[in-house]
Amino acid sequence: MTVPVAPRSCPLPASLDPAGSAESCKPGREMAFSVGAGLALATVLVASIAIAQLQTDSAKPGVLDLLVKWTPLLAHGFLFNILISVCAMTLGTAAGVLLGFSRIAQLASVRRGSWIVVQFFRNAPWLVLLFFVMYLLPFEFHVGSTTVPFPDWIKASLGLALPIMANIAEIVRGAVESIPTGQWEAARALAFSRRQTLWQIILPQCVKRMLPPWMNWYAILTMATTLASIVGVAEIMTLTGRITNAEGRTDLLIPIYSYVLLWFFLYCYPIAAWTRRMEARYAER
Repeated sequence: MTVPVAPRSCPLPASLDPAGSAESCKPGREMAFSVGAGLALATVLVASIAIAQLQTDSAKPGVLDLLVKWTPLLAHGFLFNILISVCAMTLGTAAGVLLGFSRIAQLASVRRGSWIVVQFFRNAPWLVLLFFVMYLLPFEFHVGSTTVPFPDWIKASLGLALPIMANIAEIVRGAVESIPTGQWEAARALAFSRRQTLWQIILPQCVKRMLPPWMNWYAILTMATTLASIVGVAEIMTLTGRITNAEGRTDLLIPIYSYVLLWFFLYCYPIAAWTRRMEARYAER
């Protein structure tokens, strides 16, 4: 599944923008928009709590009291989401870098094979890959007389790492190919091998180019970790469903899901804002 990347907040450097839109790139405007979006989401949460409270029987606990009551459990589930996202991003990045190198290999067979892998995992639905890994891998391993369990959250991390791997591979390939060919030629003139050129000259310049899209994909991955609830992983969405079932109150649905949405916003939006700022900074250079 290919997810479109959000447009940059500053598409042109100030010196090249004919409209003189340098004001739109100022950190103050970015911060103001961030605060405004956060306040809007918090307002929705407060309004949903107030409306639900008006519809609640006075003999029952208040909606706000229930949110406070279940916050520790929701926090535990959200930490699970973060853990899955970090593990999946780490695995996907490591495999994606190797796959990206295969995309620029000198052997045509390696390039064609890696292209097939990248295209398959980039265009496969994330949920289908998640189910595939969950049912393909066993629930436990037997090492001699010892049984080693294989937790569902690790399998979910592996399933989400597959599309990340393919997209990171394209980021690596694009960054390497964006380096002027004159640098490759200069390295050959200085008797550098291809490996030395790649590791000592090309890749250090690619880090700044790869970092903003890498961070963007991490934010997308973090939001996609909620898919793990469908396969039974006890992350925040799974726990939210259990909480609503345990309380048996329909008036709790909108407030608690708004509460969860606020958590994801507070975690993911700063990453997205930092990504746009880094893109603008490197574009100006």
